[in-house]
Amino acid sequence: MKRLQLSFNELVKKNKEELLADQKRIEIIEKRLDEKYTNLKK
Repeated sequence: MKRLQLSFNELVKKNKEELLADQKRIEIIEKRLDEKYTNLKK
């Protein structure tokens, strides 16, 4: 049981790290889109 709990915690930690990385990628993409549309409006 202890081993299972440990691997579960590792999975949760890994998922959180991946989510943070994904959020950063999304923010970068959103910035690019904002810049594109801002430039188009001018």
